[in-house]
Amino acid sequence: MIMSPEEALAVKLERLRGEHRDLDAAIDAMAKDPACDQLAMRRLKKRKLHLKDEIARLEDRLTPDIIA
Repeated sequence: MIMSPEEALAVKLERLRGEHRDLDAAIDAMAKDPACDQLAMRRLKKRKLHLKDEIARLEDRLTPDIIA
């Protein structure tokens, strides 16, 4: 089955949103542990921020331009 470019972007967007949610849960779990690795937490937060930016870019590509 062949997907249209929009469908492929929508699938990628859902995958990224899922990864973003997983990172959020991992960061919350690490924050509850006083002996957590701060460097690892910073890396997870940086990855989460990168995913957020990529999600926003994909949403912009999927949203049609409307001239007001």
